[in-house]
Amino acid sequence: MSRLLSAINHLHRFGEIIAALLLGSVFAVFLLQIVFRYVLLMPVGWTVEWVTIAWVWVILFGSAFALRSRDMIRLDFLYLAVSERTRRVFDVIAGLFGAAVLGWTLPACLEFVQFMQIERTAYLRWPYSWVFAVYIPFALSMIVHCLWQVVRALAPALARTHSHD
Repeated sequence: MSRLLSAINHLHRFGEIIAALLLGSVFAVFLLQIVFRYVLLMPVGWTVEWVTIAWVWVILFGSAFALRSRDMIRLDFLYLAVSERTRRVFDVIAGLFGAAVLGWTLPACLEFVQFMQIERTAYLRWPYSWVFAVYIPFALSMIVHCLWQVVRALAPALARTHSHD
């Protein structure tokens, strides 16, 4: 179990580094865009395209590989107002629902990503499948997160021993 937790921690760290690099590139290219547009009076389109694509990747890649369960958004005002048993019921329902919806839509999303291989971005000329491909690991990761939430809710002792997730 400790090897699995170590691998998960390394994956989280890798996700954080990649997300930080992407976010840094968004900032650098945004500044470059300002210089080209307002200083050199030569607007360039690829900068807008890069910022948009990189932002999508920061959100989805970061959510897939850097986000921990404790960092996910919850409706705490309601969640904390109910008993521990009711919270576990909420966690099971939400986890099963989330995993089911993502799992049900995954084949269509995969088909869409493959289909978008035929279209290219306007400036960078990348296949749109590259742009949207990050959604697949995001969806798979969220399915795992949802199912792990169910396992923790059904096994309270497990939740206490691994509460650092």
